[in-house]
Amino acid sequence: MKIKTFETSLQSSHSIIVPDQIANHYLNKGYKRVVVEIVFKEKSVQFHAALQKIKERYHITFNKQNQKKLGVFPSDYFTVRLLEDTSKYGVEIPEEFEAVLQSDPEALQIFDTLTAGKKRSIIYYILKIRNTQNRIDKALIITENLKLGIRDHKELIKRL
Repeated sequence: MKIKTFETSLQSSHSIIVPDQIANHYLNKGYKRVVVEIVFKEKSVQFHAALQKIKERYHITFNKQNQKKLGVFPSDYFTVRLLEDTSKYGVEIPEEFEAVLQSDPEALQIFDTLTAGKKRSIIYYILKIRNTQNRIDKALIITENLKLGIRDHKELIKRL
C-alpha cells in the first residue's frame, strides 16, 4: 500500500484540493474513497473521505470538527497523507454494530442491500454514540427496524 503525501491549505471553509496526479493514482486503482491523515504542528487526525470532482478538480471534505482538533485556520498549510481505503463500508464499523449484524444474518443481508451512502450514514450515526451499551441498544433498534422494512433514517433509529 503506497502512501501519497502533499502540502496544502484549505480551499474553502471545509475542503482541500487533491492534486490530480495523486487523485488519479487512487481512482485508477478503483479507490473512490481514501483514508486521510492530516498533520499540523505535531498533531494529526485521521478520517475516511471520498475523492469528489468539483469543477475539474478533486476535493476532500475536511470538516470544522477536525480543523478545530488540529487548530487549523484558512491561511495555514498542513501535510495531507492519503491511503487506500480497504474498509468494507468506506468507514470503520463500530465493533458493537458489527457484532449485532453478525448475530442477525437477516439484518446483515438487508443492511448489505442498502446504498453505500445509507450504510455509512447509519455507521456514522452509531459512531457518534459514546457509551458502549447505548451503541448496542441503538444497533439492535436499527436492525429490528431494517427487518420491518423501515428505510427512512429518522424512523430507522426510533424504537417502535
